[in-house]
Amino acid sequence: MSDTLVTDDDLRRMTEGHARVYELLGAHLVQADRARGVRFGVVAPGADAVSVVGDFNGWETAAHPMGRVGSSGVWQRWVPGVEPGALYKYRIQSGGRDAVVVDKADPLAFAAEVRPRTASRVWDLSSYRWHDASWQEERGNRQTPSAPISIYEVHLGSWRRDVSDGSWLSYRQLASELAEYLVTMEFTHVELLPVAEHPLDASWGYQVTGYYAPTSRFGTPDDFRYLVDTLHQAGIGVILDWVPGHFPDDPHGLAMFDGSALYEYADPRQGRHPEWNTQIFDLGRPVVRDFLVSNACFWFDKYHIDGLRVDAVASMLYLDYARGDGEWVPNAQGGRENLDAADFLRGLNDTVCRDFPDVLMFAEESTAWPGVSRRTDDGGLGFGYKWNMGWMNDMLAFMSEEPGRRGDRLGELTFSLTYAFAERFLLPLSHDEVVHGKRPIVDKMPGDDGQRFANARLLYGYMYGHPGKKLLFMGNELGPRREWDHDGVVDWSLAEMAGHDGLQRWVRDLNRLYRSDARLHAADSEPGGFAWVDHADRTCVVLSFLRTDRSGLAPLLFVCNFSDTAHHDYRIGVPEPGRWTECLNSDAMCYGGNGVGNPVAVQVESRPWQGQPRSCRLTLPPLSVLVMTPTTEPVS
Repeated sequence: MSDTLVTDDDLRRMTEGHARVYELLGAHLVQADRARGVRFGVVAPGADAVSVVGDFNGWETAAHPMGRVGSSGVWQRWVPGVEPGALYKYRIQSGGRDAVVVDKADPLAFAAEVRPRTASRVWDLSSYRWHDASWQEERGNRQTPSAPISIYEVHLGSWRRDVSDGSWLSYRQLASELAEYLVTMEFTHVELLPVAEHPLDASWGYQVTGYYAPTSRFGTPDDFRYLVDTLHQAGIGVILDWVPGHFPDDPHGLAMFDGSALYEYADPRQGRHPEWNTQIFDLGRPVVRDFLVSNACFWFDKYHIDGLRVDAVASMLYLDYARGDGEWVPNAQGGRENLDAADFLRGLNDTVCRDFPDVLMFAEESTAWPGVSRRTDDGGLGFGYKWNMGWMNDMLAFMSEEPGRRGDRLGELTFSLTYAFAERFLLPLSHDEVVHGKRPIVDKMPGDDGQRFANARLLYGYMYGHPGKKLLFMGNELGPRREWDHDGVVDWSLAEMAGHDGLQRWVRDLNRLYRSDARLHAADSEPGGFAWVDHADRTCVVLSFLRTDRSGLAPLLFVCNFSDTAHHDYRIGVPEPGRWTECLNSDAMCYGGNGVGNPVAVQVESRPWQGQPRSCRLTLPPLSVLVMTPTTEPVS
């Protein structure tokens, strides 16, 4: 066998943008000359010497020096006798006569030690046998813009823990419990806060040191595959939170990897993130692009992941993000836009779309950057969806206001519909909204305890009626009274308590209606799928609108009463004759409400109203949302 890890053709493809770098570099088990061993490969162009050291050679520098492949910057070595599970690092010498020697984890390691230890671990990714073929065949239909997508965001370390000692559950222990819960609650997808290896629990996974290794906190790579596999067999898609914008400067990680700023910018005005005290990827470098684009493809390829939520896109797109005057470097045109980052994101999405056309790509992007979810050949960035941070901020600000002062602020609710179809949007109520003093969802709401829960049900009901895919952070469905704590756990005892149990049931039934009724998702990204009935009733503080799938089926009617007063004989314009009946009423007693509403179908009158050809009179409970549909039921 040749000692060469990569061929000339491999090197050529890497310089042109190789989307499968993980097939060439890292630690790969091979059989050669009747000997089993591992081929190690790493990019370190600034190094003077590199050795692979590990528990198989006593961590001795001289045992297995690596060879440089021409002028490519790639170093490689085949080491016989190394088995899966072996620990290793790269010992890198740089600096010439002023030699500096550091031990670095493998940037493309497939597994790692449990923190606080930092070595990489050899792993055989060919050993797991998947059982999700049915999901894979159906995935394309489940993830189109017209499909229902309702996401439950989860931090694996604090969703549930071992009740006996409070320790983490393993990936395998989480698998059946999480799948069962998601099916019961009728979510379509789960989004996992970053699972790539990271040293600090308190970073929630957002400061990654092992981009190709699922964190060893909860088990092995095969254990993580088992979790994904189990979720797929239950009909649940899996989305990963992915962090390509920045990385920490832990000494075993990517920072100053080969004695030079290989992955980051050398200039701290470009390469140091002022908010998170981390390093910023230099997205103009081919080695960085290859590393990150390949990493995205790796999760789709080797772990059957169904989508990525790309973290902090705004921080990538703007050179002056979180920086003052004189603290940033303009682009070549003198502007604040990071042109390399925009080009990287377009290339990333083009590659993913080409190689994995049925997966989802979400951008956490909070600015007015144009065309985030527009195709790249039409001038966009190429994402499938953009997080609607504007909707989230406006909605929470409005809902935190006392009901008596909401009438003058209806514009905060309706503004999102002026741009709702400029992008394909996801509506997030994520982990970021229930930490750092922002308070849990229920405690953001005004009023006494009953009113707070009524407001929370109203918030969720309006969210599910509003165009856009949905995302709720774990626990939001239970109405916890404490902020999320990564060292804690969701308080599952709340499910047995009044108010909390009704809110959970309400979220389940919203998901059920959203998934089963095409009027709520089939035209989700099209202006024709939504129409206001009345968005200006500041006196009663009521908003009403229609949702349709444009198939000819009569629309659903949402009537949202944001006041704390019940309205009787409230006239609403409707497009269809006959009778209308409640599909859902957030004030129903089963949700913890008072049971005010319209228990029997209401008769439509021929009187035009609010621009509609007909109207009917409803009883609107305080702080409530009604979902109405035409019916053929006889009036009691």
